[in-house]
Amino acid sequence: AGAIKSGGTTRRAAKMVSLDINHPEIENFILWKAREEDKVLALAKMGYDADMDGEAYQTVSGQNSNNSVRFSDEFMEKVANLAEEPDASITLTGRVDSSINREVKVADLWESFNQAAWRCADPAPQFDDTFNAWHTCPAGEDGQAGARHNRINATNPCGEYAFLDDTSCNLASINVLRFYNEEQSKFDIDGFLHMVTLCQLVLEASIHWGQFPTEDIARKTWLFRSTGLGMANLASLLMAMALPYDSDEARAVAASLMGILTGRSYHVSALMAEAVGPFQTYQLNIEPMKRVIRNHARVAGAREGDFENLNYVPPVVDRELLQQIGLEDIAGTLVQEWQAAISEGERFGYRNAQVSVLAPTGTISFAMDCAATSVEPFFSHVVYKKLAGGGFMKLANPMIGIALRKLGYEPEQIDDVMAYILREADGVIADGKIEGAPHLKSEDLPVFDTANQCGTGERYIHYLGHVRMVAALTPLLSGAISKTVNLPGEATVADFKEVVIQSWRLGVKGITLYRDGSKYAQPLNLRLEEAQGKGEFDLSELSYKELLNYANDAKQKINDLKEARNQSRPSRRDKPIGIRSGHTHPAQVEDVKIYTTVNRNETGEISEIYITTDREGTLIMGLLNSLSKTISVMLQYHIPPENISKMLRGQKYEPYGFVTRHPYIKYCTSISDLISKVIDIEIGDYSRLQVKPTGERLIGTRNGLPHKETTDTSCSDTAPVPTAEATILPSAEPQLSNEVVDALAESDTPEPDQTADPEYHNGSINPVFPNLQEREYATGYHAEPSTEGHIVADPQTGEHVHELARHAALTGEKLYDGSICPTCSSTRMVRNGTCKVCLDCGTTTGCS
Repeated sequence: AGAIKSGGTTRRAAKMVSLDINHPEIENFILWKAREEDKVLALAKMGYDADMDGEAYQTVSGQNSNNSVRFSDEFMEKVANLAEEPDASITLTGRVDSSINREVKVADLWESFNQAAWRCADPAPQFDDTFNAWHTCPAGEDGQAGARHNRINATNPCGEYAFLDDTSCNLASINVLRFYNEEQSKFDIDGFLHMVTLCQLVLEASIHWGQFPTEDIARKTWLFRSTGLGMANLASLLMAMALPYDSDEARAVAASLMGILTGRSYHVSALMAEAVGPFQTYQLNIEPMKRVIRNHARVAGAREGDFENLNYVPPVVDRELLQQIGLEDIAGTLVQEWQAAISEGERFGYRNAQVSVLAPTGTISFAMDCAATSVEPFFSHVVYKKLAGGGFMKLANPMIGIALRKLGYEPEQIDDVMAYILREADGVIADGKIEGAPHLKSEDLPVFDTANQCGTGERYIHYLGHVRMVAALTPLLSGAISKTVNLPGEATVADFKEVVIQSWRLGVKGITLYRDGSKYAQPLNLRLEEAQGKGEFDLSELSYKELLNYANDAKQKINDLKEARNQSRPSRRDKPIGIRSGHTHPAQVEDVKIYTTVNRNETGEISEIYITTDREGTLIMGLLNSLSKTISVMLQYHIPPENISKMLRGQKYEPYGFVTRHPYIKYCTSISDLISKVIDIEIGDYSRLQVKPTGERLIGTRNGLPHKETTDTSCSDTAPVPTAEATILPSAEPQLSNEVVDALAESDTPEPDQTADPEYHNGSINPVFPNLQEREYATGYHAEPSTEGHIVADPQTGEHVHELARHAALTGEKLYDGSICPTCSSTRMVRNGTCKVCLDCGTTTGCS
């Protein structure tokens, strides 16, 4: 599933993994993803990317699946009676080997399940017997009613499509807000019926043109012809009607619209059966399907009598309440459509075994211009959605103004309320709550309740409000509902238990529970500060309110520190004057030689950094000069060197790779990264060096500006070669160890083939510092002479040859001169005859 993108481009796919409560491995299955989430947190603490697409989640198992436990009525009844029978047990039954059967306590499994769900939102509960009580085809394609392979054993990953194994259905959703006339406060029921009819015809036709992954799925989809029409943007409709989400009126409206949709779909399906015949296995499943249709009609109020083969009484639509709120046309249409579905189905059968589900519409809702997804309430008044691949989308609730107008508020009052919600501080929505808004009456607040607390507000939809909404809709659709019960971060395991037990009692088929913050990465966040990272690892244990207080305190402390720093730091630029003491760090990355000179002022602080190379007149030389000036000015304005090092750290561009000619730096990702490590050395931070220097730090002072001369005996046939150590001004105490100073001097000692040139010993060759003694005096360091372009002795033959010719023979003439490739912008341009060729893409500058 991780290799597949749902819809082809937007997000990775998933799979549903479900296990019966009496399976012998159920205990490990329940705890599986909770343990994996603990691993993610441990990896995040060690610095790994813990974003939902980051390396931490990619490393652990189970992240491509939604896990569910299939609870039986037998188990749930024992759970309900735990107070009377605390030692009740069930038998875990081996599927192949009965010798592994064993008894476990119901209380232990129940506690373990809810602890895991509280910890990481997995697994979710599915109620197996409730699913199968509404199963339209329990005889399957072979007529074996009740056989294991003919039961509803699982759902799709989101949980809304529940049918036989190896079947599929196309999903579609209708934006119900589009049928509501705000000015007339009227729902266009005729337009809604017309849209349902069109959608059912299109979904039926799509089966003929479908592409299926396996032969079994193709055959069963053709035989049963399931379709999956549903609703979207229900929360927007309810808010536009000024109905609180958790109210009897809202549930009556939602259930009636869902009932009309399903009844109309079955009505159209029966009419199609009249024209082309019912689905091929209809006769094998005719009685159970008619029974399920009759039960649907009883919920809608279109049929009298007791429910058939149900061990609970589902909630029915309150048509009288609909009439009281002025929606009597919806109540009447609901009854008419189910009466037509039954009468036409009795005559012709049905073309489709199932017709409706409620999918999450998490992605297509944006294309449909929905402000809310599926039947979910608004997450908050202002949310930040984390986009796949990075970035954030700020979403403000567009229905608040419509609801306020419906409630009778004046335009000026509405503007004041909206301004209160969207007020910003430092470019971020300050709070997002509606409580305390000017002009807003307390009795109107329930209309604007959301799934979570908004900012510092106290109000949110109670978790049982989600359950009651799902329970009202479930008996009026064929499949199930993909629905999440949002619980606040401070919710307890006991709250989870209550949600699950109430869901079972009310006839919910399956539901997902999510506690805010239970996963390290979550797509929707209440505040931008949360979305951009939780900061220190232990902050993940804080509740939202505690995290908000922590952030406010931290912000105040930062402001105080900035103010104190600004007061203590001089605003002027302190330019160094006169002779400065410093060290030059030689290094070579690929074929580019880099010399980084770090100078200090009279107090020992780093005041200048100069970076030069052996590529005079090239682009890289110009860029290094600009970088040198920028860093030096920053230092002279008292920007701490460690901050500059952090700014340069980890940048990657060419040239990069292994570093030679430096005693401690052996690898860098760019010249910027190399300079960062040089600064680290100068301030005494050796943590990023490949070779760690040892020894005591340099303390005290030295008089004058002498340089200590040492003897280089690398070539026995030459005279001693003078080199120089670093020199420190009397008042300066740079934090470099003696070992570092000596090692830098040794790393700049000429190689044997260079010392063979007699001109070297008198210092006549130094294109960077022509006057060797002047350079030693100015920098306190001995510069390495460059022999590029001069005659040197070949160490193998002793013959004098041109340095460029010898270097070309050794390296294949890969002499990068700083040119930029016009095709790929690489700097790896080398000579090829009289032209140049790019070693990365092969582009040439001429006819070579």
